Amino acid sequence: MASNEEPPPRNRFLYRPNDPLVQYCANLTTKFEPIEKELHEATIQSSHEHLMLGAPEILQFGKYFIQLIGAKRVLDIGTYTGASALAWALALPIDGEVVSMDIDHTELNAVGKPIINKMPEIANKIKFELGSALDTLEQLLEKGQAGKFDFAFIDADKANYPNYYKKCIQLLRSGGVIFFDNALWGGSVVHNPKHDDDTRAIVACNELIFNDPNSNSTLVNMGDGLHIVFKK
Repeated sequence: MASNEEPPPRNRFLYRPNDPLVQYCANLTTKFEPIEKELHEATIQSSHEHLMLGAPEILQFGKYFIQLIGAKRVLDIGTYTGASALAWALALPIDGEVVSMDIDHTELNAVGKPIINKMPEIANKIKFELGSALDTLEQLLEKGQAGKFDFAFIDADKANYPNYYKKCIQLLRSGGVIFFDNALWGGSVVHNPKHDDDTRAIVACNELIFNDPNSNSTLVNMGDGLHIVFKK
């Protein structure tokens, strides 16, 4: 690098901001759209739980997968301020659909919707469902939606990770993809011998995925851990 060149800006959304290798990879992976950057910044400034945001490199990776597999319908479990739903909607074609689920829309209504609604053509792709995600997923199955979705992103209550997997694998078509965020849970899945309930649920889900003959999978050390599932 020439002496008059500035280094790339520090990515302050990282889970491991002090790891130079993670910093390097994230800087050469993440390409925020202006509206995504605005939403992330607004979430950090206004919410004390902003670490619930998905890692930007995982959201970017998910957008690439959506485009790669030609996805049109997406399940988004864990809305928060809507950053993940926004990412998927940006990656989808004009007739795409994101079904985003959460038991609480307080942060979405206060932070996310005012920003997302600035782009009606993107906002119109997202359907925000308030209530239990398990109930919403079951309702989709009852409506004959099994095999009708292309991609799912799961970043919600960890205790239900195995249950979310069982529902989503039914709703996805063959060739569909599921992203499980927080699959390494800050490293506690291997470094904490006294697992709490959330960690045990994540470990159980990781093993359920690996042993399921209906899918192939890859566990990746990205963000806080990403388990990628490919439905056969």
